[in-house]
Amino acid sequence: MLVKLFGAALQGIDASIVTIEVNSSRGIRFFLVGLPDSAVRESHERIHSALQVNGLKFPTCQIIVNMAPADLRKEGTAYDLPLALGMAAIAGHVSADKFSRYLIMGELSLDGSLLPIKGALPIAIAARAQGFEGMIVPLQNAREAAVVNRLQVYGAEKLTEVIDFFNGTGRLEPTVVNTREEFYHSQTDFPLDFADVKGQENVKRAFEVAAAGGHNIILIGAPGSGKSMMAKRLPGILPPLSLAESLETTKILSVAGKLKRETSLVTVRPFRSPHHTISSVAMVGGGTNPQPGEISLAHNGILFLDELPEFNRAVLEVLRQPLEDRHITISRAKYTLDYPASFMLVASMNPCPCGYYNHPTRRCVCSPGQVQRYLNRISGPLLDRIDIQCEIQPIPFADISKAEPGESSATIRHRVMAARKIQEERYKEFKYIHCNAQMTERMLQTYAQPDPASMEMLRLAMERLSLSARAYSRILKVARTIADLAGSEKVLSSHIAEAVGYRNLDRSDWAERSI
Repeated sequence: MLVKLFGAALQGIDASIVTIEVNSSRGIRFFLVGLPDSAVRESHERIHSALQVNGLKFPTCQIIVNMAPADLRKEGTAYDLPLALGMAAIAGHVSADKFSRYLIMGELSLDGSLLPIKGALPIAIAARAQGFEGMIVPLQNAREAAVVNRLQVYGAEKLTEVIDFFNGTGRLEPTVVNTREEFYHSQTDFPLDFADVKGQENVKRAFEVAAAGGHNIILIGAPGSGKSMMAKRLPGILPPLSLAESLETTKILSVAGKLKRETSLVTVRPFRSPHHTISSVAMVGGGTNPQPGEISLAHNGILFLDELPEFNRAVLEVLRQPLEDRHITISRAKYTLDYPASFMLVASMNPCPCGYYNHPTRRCVCSPGQVQRYLNRISGPLLDRIDIQCEIQPIPFADISKAEPGESSATIRHRVMAARKIQEERYKEFKYIHCNAQMTERMLQTYAQPDPASMEMLRLAMERLSLSARAYSRILKVARTIADLAGSEKVLSSHIAEAVGYRNLDRSDWAERSI
């Protein structure tokens, strides 16, 4: 007897259909072929226990299970349910007539209960693309998979429920999710607000410019000056996710197993803040069992690196290519995967080892050489990819106690969205360009070319401040964003002047000023 069922294998953030063939013949042996990993091979014991506990006999014959395509590695425990159904069909406990209409995935516990799996959303997308009528998954994954329309998604809690469903003696209710209602329900739910930040108006302005143009930003300042506090409030002023961005972000978190239980869609931009002891593999992804790294988990959101110089230099250097290409290709001996990695880099750092260089009231104990060596922990090519470099000074107590609440995140976000709308219209003919930070060098000549007076100001600023050549295009991109915030079609001298002020670390004398 030959039984066919269908599952899926994850490759990156996409899924490929896997055909599971179960054949019985005379004998007593069990064979599982098709490049399964250890977790898949161990399913035999889980299936045997689940059938036994529920009063069903494991087939007493020779069984050969093939998982096709045989050259695609099958990993994880999500194949337990389709394999168990195949065994039950061989033993005569379940009808196999409707197996071909459904894609089936789920992990089994020893008592036959179904446990959640990773990647339910990309698997559901693959099921719809291949024309399956429906999909059966553990109940905890049902809402996630039901986001995909034109596909009946059934959530089950036990193996016996699925067996009864195929035998026609039981009923599973399809899970229905109103995707658009779910998407718009909590888009403005931000617990942190810029109104809580007193003072620091120049830094708030830098964050507004960064959010409006999608620019990477680094904050340099003494401990306790508010760097982390403001960085954590940045998601509240970014434009809301589009539905396409939300689906893509949800797929990544689903594959990584980091989607919250009973969550169907990610509706707010991710904010990832890894510790400085993170490894290169954890940052970019990969590993023995490939997983998305932090830069992919931050896709369409923010990657916040606090205390930037404390990160391993090799970890920081692997960010250089993803910051430019906005995706990461991981090539290993056994696989090659491509993960999206379009994120805003937000970094913070102290100006020196003691933290008080250029502090208004506390004396720095570091020598100029120590300050320079501390800054040199961050390479020039990485700084080249950070558009806005903002120095932040702590606010005296007297000013904190008198300061009134600042602008709310909602007010700032309104201006940011207006600027982003201008950019979307400007770049609508370019497939992969959505904001000013993504402009190419050729596009700068068309959309960010200043008038002669502004160009002369830029030339003088670069000469007098000894700015590096790499600062030129970054200044133009930021100036274009400042012009968009002001509603100006042209890049004017005032926009250039403000953009030049955001290049502190490019100044040749920054670490040489008197202490």
